[in-house]
Amino acid sequence: MIDHYDWAGGREAMLRFGPDTGPVVVAAMPLFEEANRARAFIVTILRALAAQGIASALPDLPGTGESLIDTENTSLNAWNAAFSSAAQHFDPGSRPVHAIAVRGGALVDATAPVASRWHFAPVAGEGLVRDMLRARLAAAKESGEAISADTLEPPGPPVELAGNRLSRTLLAELGRNVPSNRPPLRIVRLDTDTQPADRHVAAAPLWRRSEPGNDPDLARLLADDIAAWIATCAG
Repeated sequence: MIDHYDWAGGREAMLRFGPDTGPVVVAAMPLFEEANRARAFIVTILRALAAQGIASALPDLPGTGESLIDTENTSLNAWNAAFSSAAQHFDPGSRPVHAIAVRGGALVDATAPVASRWHFAPVAGEGLVRDMLRARLAAAKESGEAISADTLEPPGPPVELAGNRLSRTLLAELGRNVPSNRPPLRIVRLDTDTQPADRHVAAAPLWRRSEPGNDPDLARLLADDIAAWIATCAG
C-alpha cells in the first residue's frame, strides 16, 4: 500500500506492508546508489515479515526515491528528522515500533522513537564517502579531470558522486557520523565482515553489484531473525 508521512520539511511517500495492528517495522534503506541495488531485497524482507503478521513501512527520505526535494538540498540531519517522523506516524505509544536499517541506513535512525534497532551490515558515513570518492577519483583519472579529497570540503557548490549531486555539508555530516549504538540493538553482518556482530550470515553483498539484485533466501533468513528479535524485545 502507498501511504505518506509528514515531517517538518513537508510530506514524503511511504510503502506499507502487513496488518494495521501489532508491532511495526520502519526500514531505512542504504544510501545513494546502494539503495537502488538493494531496494528489491529490502521489499522482499518486508513482505516476508508481513507473512508472519508483522507490519512494516519503507519511507522515502527527503531527496530520495519519489521525494520532490533535490538530493543536493538535503542533509543527514533532515534524514534523521524525517525518519523519526515516519516512526511517529505509527504512534509508538499505542503499538511497538522497531527500526531496521541496511548499510548507511543505520546512520538515519539515531533519533527515532523506536522500541529497538536492528542493523544489517551497518557502515560508518566516512566509509561511504571514501568509497564514493574512490570511484570519482578513478573516473577523473581516466578523463584527465583534476580532483582530490579536498574537493569535498565545504563551503562550495554541490559535488557529483555516485551519480548524485551532493552538498558538501551532507558529505561533512556523513564523514563524522557512525551508526547508532543505542540499545536495544541487534547487529547482523556478512560472514566476510570481521567487525563485531550478534550474528554473521553467509551471503554476497548485494550493494556491491553493478546492477540491482535480490536474494530471496537471505531475505527470508533475515526476516526470521528480525521477527525473533522483535519477540525477544517484547518478552
